[in-house]
Amino acid sequence: MGDHIVQQQRSYWWRWSKQDFLPEESFQSLSNYRTALSQTWFRFMDRLQSRSFDENEIGELRKRSENEMKRCLTWWDLTWFGFGAVIGAGIFVLTGQEANKHAGPAIVLSYVASGVSAMLSVFCYTEFAVEIPVAGGSFAYLRIELGDFAAFITAGNILLESIVGTAAVARAWTSYLTSLLDRPDNSLRIHTNLKDGFNLLDPIAVGVLTIAATIAMISTRKTSYLNWIASAVNTVVILFVIIAGFVHADKSNLTPFVPFGVKGVFQAAAIVYFAYGGFDNIATMAEETKNPSKDIPLGLLGSMSVITVIYCLMALSLSMMQKYTDINPDAAYSVAFESVGMKWAKYLVALGALKGMTTVLLVGALGQGRYITHIARAHMIPPWFALVHPKTGTPINATLLITVASGSVAFFSSLDVLASLLSVSTLFVFMMMAVALLVRRYYARGVTPRSHQLKLFILLITIIASSMATSAYWGLYPNGWVGYVVTVPIWFLGTLGISLLLPMQRKPNVWGVPLVPWLPSLSIATNVFLMGSLGPEAFERFGICTLVMLIYYVFFGLHATYDMAHQDDKLMTQKQINEETTPSAGP
Repeated sequence: MGDHIVQQQRSYWWRWSKQDFLPEESFQSLSNYRTALSQTWFRFMDRLQSRSFDENEIGELRKRSENEMKRCLTWWDLTWFGFGAVIGAGIFVLTGQEANKHAGPAIVLSYVASGVSAMLSVFCYTEFAVEIPVAGGSFAYLRIELGDFAAFITAGNILLESIVGTAAVARAWTSYLTSLLDRPDNSLRIHTNLKDGFNLLDPIAVGVLTIAATIAMISTRKTSYLNWIASAVNTVVILFVIIAGFVHADKSNLTPFVPFGVKGVFQAAAIVYFAYGGFDNIATMAEETKNPSKDIPLGLLGSMSVITVIYCLMALSLSMMQKYTDINPDAAYSVAFESVGMKWAKYLVALGALKGMTTVLLVGALGQGRYITHIARAHMIPPWFALVHPKTGTPINATLLITVASGSVAFFSSLDVLASLLSVSTLFVFMMMAVALLVRRYYARGVTPRSHQLKLFILLITIIASSMATSAYWGLYPNGWVGYVVTVPIWFLGTLGISLLLPMQRKPNVWGVPLVPWLPSLSIATNVFLMGSLGPEAFERFGICTLVMLIYYVFFGLHATYDMAHQDDKLMTQKQINEETTPSAGP
């Protein structure tokens, strides 16, 4: 037995053959690959129409990791993971930046708007995570409800969100360390002659990422313990910031309350949405949760409700301490306390912010590694990244991939370049999740009549199109109102149509989103609206990244997943034949 374990461990580290990375039929020879490319359109249509099953994601795909992840987490762990994943990045990094540039004191309203939208997405994630407790999170859920291609586009955006988000926090970690050491801005970065926005190299950010990833690779349970301690310290600092901020409040700083207009409030809301983005990492831990049906709703909904209130109070305390024009975009809270004569508090805040951002990186490394693992299980990327280490029970290869990628980005790119790109990606994924939930509730394969399928498709397009029209009108005519008289009723009628014209095909067994279809439809509308509040540069970058993803899909992902799907079909058919012939051979 011992020899077997040693062999397993050795084989985990020494897998470098072509079969470990490209085992699919299409990549076995150049001639096979040419044949696969010649069938690209046929294969694309096959993948576009294919759907996975709950049982497949929970059972068959997990076997491709060879070793099980350890079920060691409770609702208590998930709640603290929620705090660790979310608090630190957005509130300490983006609040000052957006209050100074877009929202002014109305930054608190930006947090309310993005918080409401985030909670709608949390509802959707919670239902899926309870019903399908696997490491893949939104990737697995979309494979089941919207198919392989939609799941791939989302997977690409999840990867982009993971890499860019982690890099942004690592860069901010360096900024707060600079403040803690009382050194000039960017003094800990290497100055070069590269293009502006990419000219300040950050080796410290790379070092912090490496340490966080190493801890996450060693043990999920130990990472949870460390996260408890760091998050508890961070909570004390947050309470101090809120109380001390209100003690030193000057109401005159709240005037003018909306200096950049309502448009600025929503522009800021779209950016600070990043502050809520970490919660989707909690859904990826469902595979390691002892009792998903109880622990996930308590952990996810509980932590996010408290976090939304904390964000609003912290944003308000900052706005009351310092005039929005004087807020430092890079280290807002530290500089604000210095401005009211509490220079010593600057160090406490910087230390708390560093603690907060450290837990974000820690939980991020944990969650993102699990996303990558499940994406690799489906062969969207080489299956080598799906392997789980037999001793640690963690996906070491997948964690290494995300760390190397995010470290490379963090080394070069500044925070403002990263944040807007991230928000488009995050909002897109959350919108897709709301669409998937409506499909899950109102469509069942082999049961829903064709006429009902068509109605659902038309009504979903109506909801999405009216949401896009509302967002576009807001961008073109921020002070207008006539357009909303048309777009909002269309959205309402589309949602009402689903409610009245279509019977619900599936009800959740344990926990479900309330007020379906209204809350998922509202989630679609708010996510699309917030996307429309972002600048054109964010969409240009998003478009370029999506194009790169599509090129990768056409030349690799499509053929790998097609081969695996049809290999599974052959195995299933053979199994059925064996089951049919075995009894007849008995007599």
